[in-house]
Amino acid sequence: MSKPEPNGASPPAHDGSLGGFESVDKILEAHVPADKLAHVRRVMNGWNLGAPVATLPLAAPATEAAQRGDVDLQGYRFEAAPEQLRAPRVVRVGLVQNSIQAPTTAPFMQQRQAVHDRVREIIDAAGAAGVQVLCLQEAWHMPFALCTREKEWNEFAESAEAGPSTQLCQELARKWGMVIVNPILERDATHGDTIWNTAVVIGNNGNVIGKHRKNHIPRVGDFNESTYYMEGNTGHPVFETAFGKIAVNICYGRHHPMNWQGFGLNGAELVFNPSATVGELSEPIWPIEARNAAIANSYYVGAINRVGTETFPNAFTSGDGKPAHKDFGHFYGSSFFAAPDASRTPALSRCRDGLMVADLDLNLCQQLKDKWGFRMTARYDMYAEQLAAYVKHDYQPQVIKDPSLK
Repeated sequence: MSKPEPNGASPPAHDGSLGGFESVDKILEAHVPADKLAHVRRVMNGWNLGAPVATLPLAAPATEAAQRGDVDLQGYRFEAAPEQLRAPRVVRVGLVQNSIQAPTTAPFMQQRQAVHDRVREIIDAAGAAGVQVLCLQEAWHMPFALCTREKEWNEFAESAEAGPSTQLCQELARKWGMVIVNPILERDATHGDTIWNTAVVIGNNGNVIGKHRKNHIPRVGDFNESTYYMEGNTGHPVFETAFGKIAVNICYGRHHPMNWQGFGLNGAELVFNPSATVGELSEPIWPIEARNAAIANSYYVGAINRVGTETFPNAFTSGDGKPAHKDFGHFYGSSFFAAPDASRTPALSRCRDGLMVADLDLNLCQQLKDKWGFRMTARYDMYAEQLAAYVKHDYQPQVIKDPSLK
């Protein structure tokens, strides 16, 4: 039996649910009266043009495919105000969260093929739903084995331009005319087989537009990722696609406000945050960071987290004095979209594979820039001066001490 937490609530169940519910949203629906729930959701999720983010009806082939595959499929629509000189710029975007499909003790080829087959099913459902731009979760093609520090898992690393996961995404991009963001463990053969954590952006014609390598590497508890790769070298690229300007802020980069800002300064309209993070470590901040980034930078954010508990053959430790263990917690899914006007969708399931589909009117980005003037009122010259001083070894913080203090 689960040990009650101090406030009387039970911790998440072994199946990843919250007291038997798939998400906080489902708990609220079950226990808060409808007239009160509207007020709760206005505060929690914000309003888009003075109303809750609208649900989006999806085509029957998509809903039927999701039902057959036990995929949590949700659809929403973000509006922008009508303009006189510009037509709406609506793009349909998808987020995929998935669990691994074979045990980590299975042969690596079997593990990769199983997750490829599963993700193919979900992308086909997204294509049937009319998705034009889709992003997969961090290192979707493999178990998130970075906690183990065992180098055998490097076998899953592959070429960004020609590896099997890129080839699969290219095939599906051509099939559906869809831009696909493909986050993988990259093996850079040109530079001595260096390993990177990389997002490959594949155009709607199946071409590789480019790639971005993870800027910030965690060294937190079980997330010992610098055992495998180090900070990326691609800056803050924005990819101009057939459906808008997109960028990819990979996982741990979401904790760094200036990382989000870099993509905004380069003109991103939509930033994906493909992640792999567990409940005990980060769940309270998960709903906040992506939403704050969307507000502060006047763009949309698609926050994606993998789902499920992954158990490994050998026990490993975290350097925190706790006993060795074979898993490092439950990946809690809960993927969602956030908009620059502070509105957001409900979250996908905490314990099931999922596909989130949303229509985004990109005109909202400029409208919020005009409304709040964040970019116009920022003091980049002042920030640049402080940062230039801060990175020097003789930096002195600007602290004015009360002369009456001893």
